[in-house]
Amino acid sequence: MRADPLLLTAGEWLGIAGGGLLVLTLVAFLAGWGFRFRLVGVTSFTVLLSLSCLAFAVSYAPRVSIEGAVSVPVVFDNGSDLVVAAAPADLPASSYEPTVEQVARNLRGSGRKGPVTEVRLRRVEAQGGGTDRPVVLAKAQRTWADGSMVVSRSGSR
Repeated sequence: MRADPLLLTAGEWLGIAGGGLLVLTLVAFLAGWGFRFRLVGVTSFTVLLSLSCLAFAVSYAPRVSIEGAVSVPVVFDNGSDLVVAAAPADLPASSYEPTVEQVARNLRGSGRKGPVTEVRLRRVEAQGGGTDRPVVLAKAQRTWADGSMVVSRSGSR
């Protein structure tokens, strides 16, 4: 279920309150009460809150969690076809594929320019002499048109 029930309930109650305030605002204008313009602001704000809660409840999508995956930070995203996540130094080899798949599944496709996005899980290893070398541990390619994904362990080690 994509919609958050708490936000849906809050949106419904705020909508009911907005309707009640609208009726009270109309009565205030007909009766000529002095605070009628304040009621306009309160009513419009309540209706806006109601619509915002309902819109967020419908658009909310929880993050995907895959068994054996570790939460890693995304260190590079060009917004089109490449995302790079940094693996911790103590990440076991059995977690490479689930971790890169979890990062790929949690990406949002809206706004991406390319039809396919490649996700790389990498670690920076010391070479010696003060230099470091990035090592790609696993890759995933996510196709946005059909939602398919190909996950592979990288051969560059």
